Amino acid sequence: MTTGMSLTRVIEALLFSAQKPLSIREITIAIRGAEEDLATETPNEFARVRDAEVAASLEQLKLEYIQQGRAFQLVEKAEGWQLATDPSFAKWVRQLFPAPKPARLSTPALETVAIIAYRQPITRADVEAVRGVNIDGVLQTLMERGLVKIAGRAEIPGRPLLYETTQFFLDHFGLRNLDELPNAEELRRRNLPVAQPVPGFGNAGRPGSSSSAKATADKSAPTRTQQGRGD
Repeated sequence: MTTGMSLTRVIEALLFSAQKPLSIREITIAIRGAEEDLATETPNEFARVRDAEVAASLEQLKLEYIQQGRAFQLVEKAEGWQLATDPSFAKWVRQLFPAPKPARLSTPALETVAIIAYRQPITRADVEAVRGVNIDGVLQTLMERGLVKIAGRAEIPGRPLLYETTQFFLDHFGLRNLDELPNAEELRRRNLPVAQPVPGFGNAGRPGSSSSAKATADKSAPTRTQQGRGD
């Protein structure tokens, strides 16, 4: 019987049934798209629901769970809203999932992913300039864990790869977006060490520059002179 059914309860049913977080837009579309109940000839009473109404109902539902002290909560993630077990019940829930947890990130890995997160997109060389050590192994681990990905190539000599964090990075650390990183604005403005130009690829030695062309001409001149003497 649907008499007295509220928008909040409909949203709750959608969240409970979903296999992934749902955005406000996805929830709105699902509610609007519901067909009439042919058995009772009951129309879809929420066919004209708006995003703002869905957002308000989500906040109401979230507050309701907190006030009732439920064992689960409504969590807003980067890609939408999702029902999740309250962390205080983790030690019991964990018994249902005996598979070993992935190893925790090492300190070097945490330092590296933090630099990438705050300064992305960034080259490997610039990350190494900040950390002062080679990060090949650490970077590979972060990519295998799905926390970092290739974002393209830098528009500088040699066109090195650029790296950035992934959607999984946000989920892993419980962030909705990168602005929720601690002290994000302050650390993004702070000057950090950068990689030094590779010899032969600076402004003077960059391929195609006038200095480079002059050096090439100087090296080839004796060859032409020797050839002339031979004639």
